[in-house]
Amino acid sequence: MEHKRKELAHAKRQASLLLALAACIFGITMLVTPNPWVLAIRAITEAAMVGGLADWFAVSALFRRIPTGIPFITAHTDVIPRSKDRIADNLSAFVREKFLAPHTLVDLIRQHDPSRFVADWLTDPANARRLGAHLARAIEGVLHVVEDARIEQLVRDAAREVFKGVDLTGSLRGVLDTLTSDGRHDQLLEQALDRALGLMDRPETRAWMAAQVIDWLTHEHPRKQKLLPKQWIARNVATAIADAVTARLESIRANPAHAYRQLFDQWVRDFVLRLQSDPALQARGEDIKQYLLNDATFGSYVGSLWGSFKTWLAEDLRNPQSVFHQNVAAGGTWLGEQLTRDPQLRQALRSQLEDAATRLAPDFAEFLTRHVRDTVRAWDGREMADQIELNIGKDLQAIRVNGTIVGGAIGLGLHLLTYLASGV
Repeated sequence: MEHKRKELAHAKRQASLLLALAACIFGITMLVTPNPWVLAIRAITEAAMVGGLADWFAVSALFRRIPTGIPFITAHTDVIPRSKDRIADNLSAFVREKFLAPHTLVDLIRQHDPSRFVADWLTDPANARRLGAHLARAIEGVLHVVEDARIEQLVRDAAREVFKGVDLTGSLRGVLDTLTSDGRHDQLLEQALDRALGLMDRPETRAWMAAQVIDWLTHEHPRKQKLLPKQWIARNVATAIADAVTARLESIRANPAHAYRQLFDQWVRDFVLRLQSDPALQARGEDIKQYLLNDATFGSYVGSLWGSFKTWLAEDLRNPQSVFHQNVAAGGTWLGEQLTRDPQLRQALRSQLEDAATRLAPDFAEFLTRHVRDTVRAWDGREMADQIELNIGKDLQAIRVNGTIVGGAIGLGLHLLTYLASGV
């Protein structure tokens, strides 16, 4: 800003000095004895002063009021500050008609084909990685902007709102109804049996069982355990228990009509019926819901979930090798490749952009032009004139210089015509 002010002041000095020089030379010609050369110089400087003063008046009248003593002329000075609102209206209309008209945007889309540009840009691996980095920074910035206390309160309120409208007993009943239809609960039992068999077959499980046997011997038979081979007994007891449990589980899994399967099936069906008709179970479900709604510890736990999630997400976003970065880069590369290989996809995207421009341009143009108009109208007229003069005033001062020079040239030409006419 200061640099522009210095340039403008320098341009004003140059134009004013040239005008002053013309005035000085004109004054000298009035004091010396006239001759053809003096008269020619007088004509040149006289016309130069007229041109320079006229352009000074025209340029200055744009930005400030010039009292001339003639009301009509004075009324047409200070043009920009007085015309601020009209400039705002005309500028907004110009932006609407020349930049935001639907046909202008459609022509721009057709001319530059953004789908091809996006395809070429995304197929570059460096750009795909850059996209992931930019998106990560944007999300991380949002994380730092939001207030943790408000988000935690929002999470707590949302959890309470969700539980408030939930019938836990009815929901559980619905889940169990779904599980028992078409024998789906048998599939769950099969999976449970597989997990249990796998657990029994793990060395860690048998070692844990052996440790429990040793602990039992140590506490229940402190004297006898000193004489007994504890390790051997523990290993064999653990093996025997694990083998017995495994054998029973194998028999249940191998026999679809096993008594335990029938007991499990009956228990599930009885429990569903109880959920439908037992007031005690229904009341218990309501008690659990009220606990979830009102318990301070549960509320604090739910609220703290945001802090844990935010910490994890921030660390993941800062790591260029994280899954997030890799997925965004991979997704961007895939999209670029699809657009490159499929011209019909590019055409479809371009058509969608053109349709969106046609549909959205009027509303967007209305919003943007109203914003431009209201913003310019809100400016101070004097400040607006000052800003415009700072940005284009240097060129306007050049007009003053040109006016002085051109005026002098015209004066010389007219003098020569007069001299030739008088000589004839």
